[in-house]
Amino acid sequence: MALWLAVVNLPSAALAQDPLLERRSKVEAAFLRNFARYVTWPANAFDNDRAPWVVCVVGDDRFDDALEATFRGRTEQGRPFEVLRAAALDDLPACQILFIGVENAARRRAILGRLKNKPVLTVSNAPDFLSEGGVIRLLPGEHIEMGVNLDQARSASLVIPTKLLEVSSDVVENGALRRRR
Repeated sequence: MALWLAVVNLPSAALAQDPLLERRSKVEAAFLRNFARYVTWPANAFDNDRAPWVVCVVGDDRFDDALEATFRGRTEQGRPFEVLRAAALDDLPACQILFIGVENAARRRAILGRLKNKPVLTVSNAPDFLSEGGVIRLLPGEHIEMGVNLDQARSASLVIPTKLLEVSSDVVENGALRRRR
């Protein structure tokens, strides 16, 4: 939990020597890694007990090599990580974590519609992502601000623990948005 809180509360001054975009991509990559630790997926989200975590990026790839650097040599729950990128969802295999880097809201909603009720943790930094049907929104600022759509997580059979909700600024539950901070 301490590592998670350190990532959530990472002040922008702590990485002042890095360009802003590089810093954000490193912090967002760390969030994606921690989601594998804290979120619970159903057993059918993986082909077998040894299948890797497949972390995908669709659309604009703002991570450069930050994802590979974050996941290289790491395992979570006995599974290694595999990072894949594509311009379109059709070019990706089944993913457990999908970062949607698509600017166009209609295209984001189309991607989310195709993943509805599938055990995929969808993540984006689009401001309206939660209302569009995404599971987790990461908004950059002085600190990364996280929002969670529990309704969408539940429909995807994902369990978001209370620990994550406690550090989230916005939570959508039963169709209602609650601002926590």
